[in-house]
Amino acid sequence: MTGAPPVVRRLGDLHASLISPADTVRLCTLAGPEHGSAASVFLEIWEPGGAQPVNSHPDSAEIFLVLAGTALAYSDEHVAELTAGDILVLQPGSAHRIVNTSASERLYTVTVMADDGGFAALVAAGTRVPLHTSDIRVLTGIAADTDPDSGRDTA
Repeated sequence: MTGAPPVVRRLGDLHASLISPADTVRLCTLAGPEHGSAASVFLEIWEPGGAQPVNSHPDSAEIFLVLAGTALAYSDEHVAELTAGDILVLQPGSAHRIVNTSASERLYTVTVMADDGGFAALVAAGTRVPLHTSDIRVLTGIAADTDPDSGRDTA
């Protein structure tokens, strides 16, 4: 069987983007249509107190895995509190936004959209900004808890 080769992206080669210059949320495209994937995957980084504008994706659910931080997620008339380890699923067409509730810590999520309706292209067209070493540490778990019991299997 012959097909396209796998795509390997190195975290150290990635950058983040701001959709609008005054935004308080940086987005780093991990995978998307330009990499041969119908789904788009992002690392999203909210600055302390940062928030997205209300937005909606008519053709795709949006799934957030909270890596670090705390937030309030607003979706239509619903509000949910989020903390590290939570998984949030926003339904297609919902009007939603997420607000970082910390005044001092960033909020980090890995976000997946099955059909982003051009969202990855919107991110790519934004203002390029740095992806900091501290951001990569959160994604890779290098900044994980140093408690000696943290490696214990709790499943």
